[in-house]
Amino acid sequence: MDRTVVAYVIYLLVSIGLTIWVARTLSRNGRIFLADVLHGNEKLADAVNHLLVVGFYLVNLGFVALYLSDDETITDTRGIFEALSTKLGVVLLVLGVMHLANVYVLNRIRRRGAMEREQVPPVPPQGWAAPQAQA
Repeated sequence: MDRTVVAYVIYLLVSIGLTIWVARTLSRNGRIFLADVLHGNEKLADAVNHLLVVGFYLVNLGFVALYLSDDETITDTRGIFEALSTKLGVVLLVLGVMHLANVYVLNRIRRRGAMEREQVPPVPPQGWAAPQAQA
């Protein structure tokens, strides 16, 4: 079998496996974060979590497929390792950037919600609060 094909098969297996593992990890642990961001609305948190996972798969697996081809023919075993290390390194960097982008966006949403909660006064503007007894 051609060494280039061997490198492609290994690259696809490892990249797809890493993508699935990262997506499952983010989905499982991100659900709690989403529930907090969405003020405890579990159903909406699950729906948003699922949409984020689908988008994550589409972007990352699309990148893996586009990054598969290589102009060089691999002639020896060393070439397989060099090609795989380069390709898998880039895939890992893309996975990391996607993760950080998701966390950044969700954190912005969370902060916006916290700021909106702080803008609500403790009593209505025309309301009256009884004085507290001092100790």
